[in-house]
Amino acid sequence: MHDHANPVFDALPETIFTTMSALATEHQAINLGQGFPDQDGPLSIRERAARALTEGPNQYPPMRGLPTLRNALAAHARKFYRLDFDPGTEIVITSGATEAIAVSIMGLVGEGEVVLIEPAYDSYRPIAEAVGAKVKTVRLAPPDFRLSEAALEGAFSDKTRAILINSPLNPIGRVFDRAELDALARTLAKHDAVAICDEVYEHLVFDARAHIPLACLPGMRERVVRIGSAGKMFSLTGWKVGWVMGDARLLRAVANAHQFVTFTTAPSLQLGVAYALEHEMDFTLALTSTLAENRDLLSKGLSALGFKPLACEGTYFLTADISGVTNERDVDFCKRLVREAGVALIPLSVFFTDGKPDNLVRFAFCKQRAVIEAALARLENSHFRRAR
Repeated sequence: MHDHANPVFDALPETIFTTMSALATEHQAINLGQGFPDQDGPLSIRERAARALTEGPNQYPPMRGLPTLRNALAAHARKFYRLDFDPGTEIVITSGATEAIAVSIMGLVGEGEVVLIEPAYDSYRPIAEAVGAKVKTVRLAPPDFRLSEAALEGAFSDKTRAILINSPLNPIGRVFDRAELDALARTLAKHDAVAICDEVYEHLVFDARAHIPLACLPGMRERVVRIGSAGKMFSLTGWKVGWVMGDARLLRAVANAHQFVTFTTAPSLQLGVAYALEHEMDFTLALTSTLAENRDLLSKGLSALGFKPLACEGTYFLTADISGVTNERDVDFCKRLVREAGVALIPLSVFFTDGKPDNLVRFAFCKQRAVIEAALARLENSHFRRAR
């Protein structure tokens, strides 16, 4: 028989998230690996969606999304970033940010060249390769993980159609600053390319830093699509409500891809998110403060145990260097830790094509304070260290 599977997906191994979560369940470990909160967002949002589900209608909403939600997103962009998007032609609602990423790649890259910034979220490369794109990478180096214009120029060519940039960046918590974004803007203009901006952690930025959408920079509005997520903003990750916004010319191709992937998203959830954007942004802004406190608690505890935490400027995640506590590779260390200490983490090497560096691990701190304290206590009471 012919091999009928798409070779990109057929060759993919089980994801590290599936592996570590299964080990966490098997060993009754505290799971600081997967990035989802352990408490749901505001009840009022859920009640609004539940009422819409009961009252209906529950038929297909418009392909681009309910006007109520698109209007709320346009108002949000104006309020926080002074960006104006036409709700009718420049916003598309998707079934989660992962779908938004997929349809943006399908619509804007196709079989062209796309640049990824590593460490990169694990869905980017297989989606790009599956649609025939040629992937080139810009590699950020620890400990500061800064983006340089020289590195961008080394990856871009006249064939580059797009770059996919994630800021705040999962897994390392970088928030790209104005100087880095200016360098990216110059590179995009020089090579006549566009940017797919994964901004799902846009409000989860710490220490008085500001998230700067690339679309805010001069000349970038027409070169950028912005991707957002209600799940990250309102701690409702299971709802899978995302969006893409950008210039109408770009959004047309994205919408055309979207109509053949999910076509649309549950209307009750869309109405719940519209309500959240209009009435519950205080929850999101307060969540940022709570997460910063969790980050500091975790960082202090890990430092006392011999880990070396790296700077964390945003997201749910804190990266730590394990070379002071073990000579193992990060993957081996994480698998042993879940068995011997009952704490599940994610090795950072999986976010790099070549699996290097392999001495860093990712902790998720989007959990209740008591859960983080319990994880630190388990680490302190275990014998996880291995001398170098």
